[in-house]
Amino acid sequence: MRKRQSKRLFPTLLVALLVIPSATGASQGSLLLNGFDISNATIPLQQIQRGGPPRDGIPAITDPVMVSAEQAGYLEDNDRVVGIEINGETRAYPIAILNWHEVINDRIGEQRLAITYCPLCGTAMAFSASIDGEDTEFGVSGLLYNSDVLLYDRKTESLWSQVIARSIAGKLVGRTLQPIPVTHTRWSAWRRQNPGTLVMSDQTGYSRDYRRNPYAGYENSPDLFFQVANRAPGDYHPKELIAGIQVDGIYRAYPFVELEKNGKSRFDDTINGKTVTIRWDGENRSVTASVAGGEPVIVIQGFWFAWYAFHPDTGIFRARNPG
Repeated sequence: MRKRQSKRLFPTLLVALLVIPSATGASQGSLLLNGFDISNATIPLQQIQRGGPPRDGIPAITDPVMVSAEQAGYLEDNDRVVGIEINGETRAYPIAILNWHEVINDRIGEQRLAITYCPLCGTAMAFSASIDGEDTEFGVSGLLYNSDVLLYDRKTESLWSQVIARSIAGKLVGRTLQPIPVTHTRWSAWRRQNPGTLVMSDQTGYSRDYRRNPYAGYENSPDLFFQVANRAPGDYHPKELIAGIQVDGIYRAYPFVELEKNGKSRFDDTINGKTVTIRWDGENRSVTASVAGGEPVIVIQGFWFAWYAFHPDTGIFRARNPG
């Protein structure tokens, strides 16, 4: 039954639209795709692809309703969440909701932030939504780069790559976003570690079946639906989960299969002369990292093919053979 289902992945994703796009110029000097000006793009135009839905066809959520852990009866222990802590306040955002919306615009205290998730890459990241001291909101452009969602800010409509946190086209081209550490884990683990957490309600204002995964089976398939600039070598399954980190411009991937072989819940690694402490929660399939003094390191947890597409020069952590 599983194999038969895998042959017809994503009936809701309009796979028939997965083609390299053509772009049109609305006026002299402009080049538009999904309504966005990509004439000053910093990447080859053919690497910007339509994902299927139009601009805002995947609707971002702004100012979500938050409830207590006790009120979150719609979540089961094994459900995946993206957890965040800012100034002692903790919140969780279910992957089941992010699968359908990809961007959550929220505020914790004075901090405006965007929680983002790309189902095609398995990558969850959060960013400060303040640019040049002004708050903004983000939406889903309907475009992809290296199979990864291209966000857009609603003030300037610049396009932003999620994984590299940089604008690749528009008025703010070349600018970067400030990432905020997140934890990608199971709901039961996050709730246990953060008993006072708030969690996003499934009352989003949209009619979606959040118990149904529109990407079911995708993580087991070796196939990619979109072209990527750099195809990962076959050391691992393309959808092998990895934790990717960057220290002073040096990239390293920690494949989960290697962390399982390593068998340590905490160990030190050296990157560019710096000691990085890796914490591996095998039960909940989650990784966090920090440097001296406990300062957190941004961890991008996602699929191997996606990390390599952006960082082909990445180092790879490999477990030492016993004995």
